[in-house]
Amino acid sequence: MTTPPPARGRRAPRPYRRPKKDAARMVAFEALRAVDERDAYANLILPSLLREAERRSGLDRRDAALATELVYGALRRQGTYDAVVAACVDRPLREVDPPVLDVLVLGAHQLLGTRIPPHAAVSATVELARVVLGDGRAKFVNAVLRRIAARDLDGWLAEVAPPYEKDAEDHLAVVHSHPRWVVSALWDSLGRWQPDASGRAGIEDLLEADNARPEVTLVARPGRSTADEIRASLPEETTAPGRWSPYAVRLAEGGDPAAVDAVRENRAGVQDEGSQLVAAALAAAPLDGPDRLWLDGCAGPGGKAALLAALAAGRGAALVASEKQPHRARLVARALDGNPGPYAVVTADGTRPAWRPGTFDRVLVDVPCSGLGALRRRPEARWRRRPDDLAAFGPLQRGLLRSALDAARPGGVVGYATCSPHLAETRSVVDDVLRGRTDTEWIDARPLLPGLPGLGDGPDVQLWPHLHGTDAMYLALLRRTS
Repeated sequence: MTTPPPARGRRAPRPYRRPKKDAARMVAFEALRAVDERDAYANLILPSLLREAERRSGLDRRDAALATELVYGALRRQGTYDAVVAACVDRPLREVDPPVLDVLVLGAHQLLGTRIPPHAAVSATVELARVVLGDGRAKFVNAVLRRIAARDLDGWLAEVAPPYEKDAEDHLAVVHSHPRWVVSALWDSLGRWQPDASGRAGIEDLLEADNARPEVTLVARPGRSTADEIRASLPEETTAPGRWSPYAVRLAEGGDPAAVDAVRENRAGVQDEGSQLVAAALAAAPLDGPDRLWLDGCAGPGGKAALLAALAAGRGAALVASEKQPHRARLVARALDGNPGPYAVVTADGTRPAWRPGTFDRVLVDVPCSGLGALRRRPEARWRRRPDDLAAFGPLQRGLLRSALDAARPGGVVGYATCSPHLAETRSVVDDVLRGRTDTEWIDARPLLPGLPGLGDGPDVQLWPHLHGTDAMYLALLRRTS
């Protein structure tokens, strides 16, 4: 018996089609949900999701690159995309379910931030929505994305960002996708009251640099490898020398550190050039008296400790690497494994020292902080941090610096470092700790970073992504005088 044709004027119902899973977009969605629900960091959760997708569905290198671009692009530009989505929905953004909003932001990034053709971006994102949200909410996603596709990014920014002349900070926050309070703090740190020729003190260049994909930089650990050796072991077109650090090797886009023999053998590691410069400057600071025992008072996860230990070994000195958290202390021990000179890893609270006062010749404290200097690498941090966090970090930062100064012997050198340019975490901390102390003096750090432009009036140093291509590391060098 045959099925009769549909009545005139009525369309036959479409057969149900099971949605297809797109491995790259599924990984991207799962990563965004982990960041949102579990406060995961993308740089930690994404590699494990990619490995699982490769095992489960044969995710290839091209799809892994797409998933990576979608995750980091969506996180970096989340503020901009949220403003665009808000203009395309009929309810406050807070009333959109978070999983739906994650799918919409992924779609917005494909439409406004990549070269994926609009029809393909909409189709693929709606298909993802069918898989993870169901057919009903996929229709909502489809409608919103079609509205977003009606304009390009510049067109949307003209629509959703307030004019610069009316509200400069809010304009920059929307256009460059940073919370307004972060824009304000970074602008103050740059010296907004001493503007450059543009009248904006470089703030737009800095915000753009925060949204750029950072290079992968290796550090050759002295005595175990050299930058020249690492570069010679790889195809010439895949590497470049460091800009400032003699130990740095920059990998071309897509370069895999795990494929480098020196990294696999722990003779080199992955480390931003700014962090290398902090360790190198402390090691190069002039010292009165012996140079036998160094301390890294906040050593986890071990990158600076490994470089300091190698530099110390070259002079016959030893390093004590202290870390409060046991799991991070284990990472430090792993980073130091194979160091040619003597070292010790201790699990200790730097504000309650496990050593006697006046013990060390050189001391580094790279203190816990807001991380506003590493937004290129951890874009989700800009949305996770709050101004109140600075007040919580302040007492710890001051306590660690006081303990570091007490740990140094008379004539010894202390380096205070933080991966944040926020004034409340940099010069304000040092000024507060030195107020009333008569046993400490500043060392001008600028001559210890030869060749770097834009280091200001000193004696401390602030590095910048847009000026130096590094994380926004801060360094103050101090000497115990008595």
